Amino acid sequence: MAFIRKRGQCYYLVHNVRKGGRVRQLHLARLGRRPHISDDVIRGVASRHPFVDVDWKGLRQKASQELIRPFENDSRYLHDLLASIHNLHLDIGDLHLPVLAMTQDRELVRQLASSLKLLRSTLDVKLSQLRRSKAQAYSA
Repeated sequence: MAFIRKRGQCYYLVHNVRKGGRVRQLHLARLGRRPHISDDVIRGVASRHPFVDVDWKGLRQKASQELIRPFENDSRYLHDLLASIHNLHLDIGDLHLPVLAMTQDRELVRQLASSLKLLRSTLDVKLSQLRRSKAQAYSA
């Protein structure tokens, strides 16, 4: 049965296999710093390891519980997130749009525009949630 394991700062999907009397871990997928099991991860694992028994529903539930842990006792996760936001801000600020018009790969430019729109909508949702939680804190 597959399970989630944390090594260092990253989470992995692994499965134990017995070979020659020893237990070895089969690395199924790298889940990153936040254990998120997407449909792409499921398809990738199913295609590379079709005979491994995986309880995807249970793993997704476990991964969602793991997502909450960074906020419980340690603000390190929030510091890392803040640094990532700062770096993304600088990268987007350094993006020269006239140069993008000269790019040969039009599909890549479309994907960039789509990702920026998705980022904007995600930020709008999170800022709205933040405003609502502040309003509730003041009214309580």
